[in-house]
Amino acid sequence: MERLIGTVSRGVRAPIIREGDDIAKIVAHSVLDAAKSENLEIRDRDIVAVTEAVVARAQGNYANVDQIAADIKAKYPDGTVGVLFPILSRNRFAICLRGIAKGAKKIVLMLSYPSDEVGNHLIDLDALDEAGVNPWTDVLTEAKFRELFGIVKHRFTGVDYIEYYKGLIEDCGCEAEIVLANDPRAILNFTKNVLVCDIHTRVRTKRLLKAAGAEIVYGLDNILSESVDGSGYNAEYGLYGTNKATEETVKLFPRDCDAVVAEIQKIIAEETGKKVEVMVYGDGAFKDPVGKIWELADPVVSPAHTDGLIGQPNELKLKYLADNDFADLSGDELKAAISERIKSKDADLVGNMASEGTTPRRLTDLIGSLCDLTSGSGDKGTPIVWVQGYFDNYTV
Repeated sequence: MERLIGTVSRGVRAPIIREGDDIAKIVAHSVLDAAKSENLEIRDRDIVAVTEAVVARAQGNYANVDQIAADIKAKYPDGTVGVLFPILSRNRFAICLRGIAKGAKKIVLMLSYPSDEVGNHLIDLDALDEAGVNPWTDVLTEAKFRELFGIVKHRFTGVDYIEYYKGLIEDCGCEAEIVLANDPRAILNFTKNVLVCDIHTRVRTKRLLKAAGAEIVYGLDNILSESVDGSGYNAEYGLYGTNKATEETVKLFPRDCDAVVAEIQKIIAEETGKKVEVMVYGDGAFKDPVGKIWELADPVVSPAHTDGLIGQPNELKLKYLADNDFADLSGDELKAAISERIKSKDADLVGNMASEGTTPRRLTDLIGSLCDLTSGSGDKGTPIVWVQGYFDNYTV
């Protein structure tokens, strides 16, 4: 009988991971045990994905606010730092900001508006229109923002992020000045020493600042890019991808993940004879249409993956074939014609009308989004996701 089920994504429960645990062994054996308990078969080209959070935890990749402060002091010796375009997040940035403030004498905090980079809103666009504010050109002081809009709390969190971030800075004994603008060069009217905090546009932001005369320019990727006073670190991403661990510590994005995915693949192959693909994943790359939040606060969806996950889908649009090439067929004839077209499709369908409307994204971004939605970020207890049938098509 032909297979009638396509892609299946399963969350796999695992033990609570602690520092020093063998994460590759735990992930591999969690999947093997799940397969046995559910009477399921591991197949070639299955995908095993593990969330970056437990990989970093097993690595012990943590840092505290004093270690962040020490790096800030070393990089900004005069004590004034322009903190540019951070996201609005108690989980992602608040503890980092405390560390930055402990290492500085004054922070000029420049926020983008009406929202941060990932869609957390300070104010609605409609309110800007009513006030006659042009977000592309207008630079607002904190006082001007309050005059125009008053106290504005985030729709879902109930937090006034201007007040919240300012309070965090001042509680560390650091002077705070709040500015709102969208041209990164506006920060240079207040200080020439800048810490770039935007995630996906950071390279352009640094380039613009240096060309405009900034004197000291670092990004969050340069903070804790190496160990400071025994801290964790990430050589590529620094403080990008961090999450709050405690009120004094953050968990950094995991490092050296290539060895982890390779070892998981190896263990499962030794136990089953099957070659699965493996990835470490963080935030998915999707957007909430109501809250307007783009989920991707990590620097990448997947910091490491096996070679079989390189590339993007190469798929034909079945409804296009049915409505166009084979519009005169139906039933078994239509099925046979579409199946034959799939079997004989080109290795690269870029520009082919029959692939129009298929998702033009990298496999790791698509699969990482699927895994992030499957595992969630709450109390499901499934930091591992086992995906089957992802590479199947209508003929398999």
